[in-house]
Amino acid sequence: MQTRRNLPFMPLGFALAGALLLAACGGKDQPPGGPGAGGPGAPAVTVLTVKAEPVPLAIELPGRTAPYLIAELRPQVTGIVKARPFKEGSEVKAGQMLYQIDPAPYQATYDSARANLARAEANVEAARLKAERYAELVKIEAVSRQDNDDAAAALKQAQADVSAAQAALDKARIDLGFTRVTSPISGRIGRSAVTPGALVTANQADALATVQQLDPIYVDLTQSSAEMLRMKRELAEGRLQRAAGNAVPVELVLEDGSVYDTEGKLAFSEVTVDEGTGSVTLRAVFPNKQGELLPGMYVRARITQGVRESAILVPHAAVTRDPRGNATVMVVNGESKVETRVVRADQSLGDKWVVTEGLAPGDRVIVEGLQKARPGTPVQAQEAGAAPAPAAAPAAAQ
Repeated sequence: MQTRRNLPFMPLGFALAGALLLAACGGKDQPPGGPGAGGPGAPAVTVLTVKAEPVPLAIELPGRTAPYLIAELRPQVTGIVKARPFKEGSEVKAGQMLYQIDPAPYQATYDSARANLARAEANVEAARLKAERYAELVKIEAVSRQDNDDAAAALKQAQADVSAAQAALDKARIDLGFTRVTSPISGRIGRSAVTPGALVTANQADALATVQQLDPIYVDLTQSSAEMLRMKRELAEGRLQRAAGNAVPVELVLEDGSVYDTEGKLAFSEVTVDEGTGSVTLRAVFPNKQGELLPGMYVRARITQGVRESAILVPHAAVTRDPRGNATVMVVNGESKVETRVVRADQSLGDKWVVTEGLAPGDRVIVEGLQKARPGTPVQAQEAGAAPAPAAAPAAAQ
């Protein structure tokens, strides 16, 4: 009878023993330090401890090349082109003759004007002598005052005829000179619109050819007025320091992505904002001794507009964008947990972003292992460039 009374309590004893055994096993699997620490089970990431440093603030602007000087050749007189003593696409010098218009009719006009001047000068000499004689005779009343006045007037008219003949001769000389169409500047000449035998007219709309000076050469750039205002505001507030020296250097990136081997200088900035685009035109000057830059080429220019004294550089791989388009980075906080930071990264410098807001010196930014990092989870952080930590030795067999 006594044995039967103890049987109901035996299953309860077995259950309590099993629970104690499971609890003991679960305690062995729990990582040391509790669930919030970055223990051996936490994912490993590589971090970069950021610091503040002076960074040159450069902007990249689109633009096109333009000739330093340009001259469109048009005839000043009408006539037949007799010769074109230049090669299309060649270099020409200032004052070099490029077209010869038939000078024969203009030479004849010049000779006639010179003869008219000689006749007028002869007439003025006769009128002067007569006027001098009448001026003496009128004193003794040998001639009337009317005759004396007529002689003086004839002298003045003869002198005016000389001036008119001289002006006609000058005009004929100019027209004769215009039969030689010369280059007003030194540079490269393009294709010719006419050939010998063509009839050209004075001040015609179509140019005979165009001469362009390409060394040096201009690069016209456009910058938004909003960006310019922001730059000026940061300079005034002291967050941005001006670059050393008065000349602003400009680096040129060509259409194929290569960098032009010679640095240019910023010449001037336009004072008027384009109403249609809201942009301001900047003009830079570049040497072009090899003729690599041609007018009309699309280029991009990098201009250093100042130095930001306390900027933070973060690799491109560490910066991502959230659904709203904000730039974000992952940082490891003091508890070895991942934290998301929204930053401001408006400028790229080489393979890094220039971060001006959202980070402070000493923050540890995750640069490798982002796919394993989740906000709020513990990680094992290792500084970029540091030697990897040695692996833990296996536990001794019991």
